[in-house]
Amino acid sequence: MKKVFAVAAVTLSSFLVVRLMAYRDSFAGKVIVITGGSRGLGLALARRLARAQAKLAILARDQQELVRAKSDLAHFGSIVTTWVCDVRNEAAVRSTVEEIASALGGIDVLINNAGEIVVGPLDAMTPKDFQDALDIHFWAPFYMIFAALPHLSESPLARIVNIASFGGKVAVPHLTPYCASKYALVGLSNALRAELAPKNIFVTTVSPGLLRTGSHKNAFFKGQHHKEFTWFSLGASNPLISMGANRAARQILEAARRKRPELTITVAARVMVIAQAILPNLTSEIIRVVARLLPRMPSHADNKIYTGWESESTLSPSLLTRIADRATARYNGLRRYAPPQ
Repeated sequence: MKKVFAVAAVTLSSFLVVRLMAYRDSFAGKVIVITGGSRGLGLALARRLARAQAKLAILARDQQELVRAKSDLAHFGSIVTTWVCDVRNEAAVRSTVEEIASALGGIDVLINNAGEIVVGPLDAMTPKDFQDALDIHFWAPFYMIFAALPHLSESPLARIVNIASFGGKVAVPHLTPYCASKYALVGLSNALRAELAPKNIFVTTVSPGLLRTGSHKNAFFKGQHHKEFTWFSLGASNPLISMGANRAARQILEAARRKRPELTITVAARVMVIAQAILPNLTSEIIRVVARLLPRMPSHADNKIYTGWESESTLSPSLLTRIADRATARYNGLRRYAPPQ
């Protein structure tokens, strides 16, 4: 009987320790900055954090979108502040970060989520497409991190979460600028992890596969843009290879709380990352075959850039894309954006 009580006591003690550790690393009352937090995955993260009673600072370029996001989050009763900021602009980032820290009393967690995607064959891409991708996926997180570091260094729960991509570990055809910029972000994030750990600032690199955030409508397409949009949206709608934004947000926040160095989201993405590491030549051959199946750049193409809204086809939207299309409304993605100039 004594042994039973001893085992029970140890079990209870272990449970209480785990609970206390979880409470210690709770996001309640912590100041959390989310770039691109007004829609898509950023909004899904904001909802979970608002429910946890975090103090939120949401950054985006679109004022109307921020207003809708703040209204969406109001019923959680947490502190939600919104900030119009183009995170590609270093001066704007520095100014905004200082204002946030002053208004909310510091910064505990930075989530670099802002991003955009241009889909199309390499022949349709220009140097500007690559520069734009690097600006939003590499330089924007870089600016945000270094602006926030003085404040993060004073936090007992300092976290940096960089939302990279499966495309930053395995190159995906027709996403070349996107993949190049996400590879850069993965490299930066992994290097910073080692450099910042002695300062008790923990970095998590997140590499999602296809997520149902509704972002396919606001992605940009070149070449045979109707066909490009079709394959892209069908993939984002396939429940076998994609994941809902809310579930992804839960995994991301849990990884950050537990100080996990890396997180790859969706089974399909994890399989491809493992295959790339173990069988790189075979994986490259498979990707080459996939590339040949995708739409080619027609000789008569105007090389313009189109939104998903402008690229709809007979297959998309349709019953096959319904779950991804519903996510567009669910995650504040109904506003139509002009293509980058």
